[in-house]
Amino acid sequence: MERPSSVFADSKKHFLILDGLRGVAALVVVLFHILEVFSGGDHTKQLINHGYLAVDFFFVLSGFVMAHAYDDRWSKMTYKAFFKRRLVRLHPLIILGMTVGAICFYFGQSEIFPKIEETSLLQLLLVLAIGYTLIPLPPSMDIRGWNEMHPLNGPAWSLFLEYVANILHAFILRKLSKLVLGILVFFAAVALIHLAVTSPNGDIIGGWSLEPEQLHIGFTRLLYPYMAGMLLRRTLRFGNFKYAFLWSSILLVGVLSIPRIGGSDVLWANGLYDALSVIIIFPIIIYIGASGELKSKTAQKISTFLGDISYPLYILHFPFIYLYFAWVYNNNISMSQGIGAGIGLFIFTILFSYAALKFYDEPIRKWLAKKAGIN
Repeated sequence: MERPSSVFADSKKHFLILDGLRGVAALVVVLFHILEVFSGGDHTKQLINHGYLAVDFFFVLSGFVMAHAYDDRWSKMTYKAFFKRRLVRLHPLIILGMTVGAICFYFGQSEIFPKIEETSLLQLLLVLAIGYTLIPLPPSMDIRGWNEMHPLNGPAWSLFLEYVANILHAFILRKLSKLVLGILVFFAAVALIHLAVTSPNGDIIGGWSLEPEQLHIGFTRLLYPYMAGMLLRRTLRFGNFKYAFLWSSILLVGVLSIPRIGGSDVLWANGLYDALSVIIIFPIIIYIGASGELKSKTAQKISTFLGDISYPLYILHFPFIYLYFAWVYNNNISMSQGIGAGIGLFIFTILFSYAALKFYDEPIRKWLAKKAGIN
């Protein structure tokens, strides 16, 4: 979810289209989650069916951007400076997301969240304090009933893995040759395909729980896309695509929105689609996006706006989704009855995320950067 710095060495560029693509993916994630409650837990009925793959797209993009922004700066940057930058960039919104999740928590009481009613205020505050650190919680400390490692803000699991990737990047991955990195990417791709085609659900959904099976899913989803993004940045020369933002956005939305592939008798087919989307199509989308330029001021403003709200939108929307889930479940709301509120929620999360960016995240990051001596 990282946005490249606007200040690079002369040989570098700011990939503004990639900023916009990250925002497009974040918008699809919100729509995916709003519509998810109407599927009744049946993934074959989920509209915007493959919205969960946006997380894997974020990981590819993150590997690409981290290699672009940092890999030639290590001779002038310490580990401490690197990790300070990552904390300043990511953690303020993690804290805000956990806080919003705690504020909303008791308002989401519903049978769909079976543990809320029995959770004491002391338990909630303990989970909140641990959530601020992003240390994952075991199932024994779950206070919602979904076995999330971050029950106040479910999507924070992917930020935990992002931090893991940053640690691996700093200490190991950045030091690897392109050949060694390529070999690791190959084996990670094989692991991802195996996970996808053998999945009992026919997809690669998962990674949000501190359980062996879920951790296996999470790390398998992390390692290929992140390393593939790094390798893509290191190896490819970028072309000159016309209308790159338009075509890459259409392709991305199409991949994330396509209906379920196959039925219950061929679950592997959808799993294979998931794997090939991550392994082949997402790098192509990033290649197209990185190979284009935005000529018009309007397109530049749209892409900048989408990039700006992408991270706050992703990390702040889910506490409100919990409330929406509880409302739909408690009142037996059909899709036709709930779609108006869903549209309102979609608009609200965008506005809330933009406000959080401007009045909280940017000022806090500016203050922290000054305190930490980050230029």
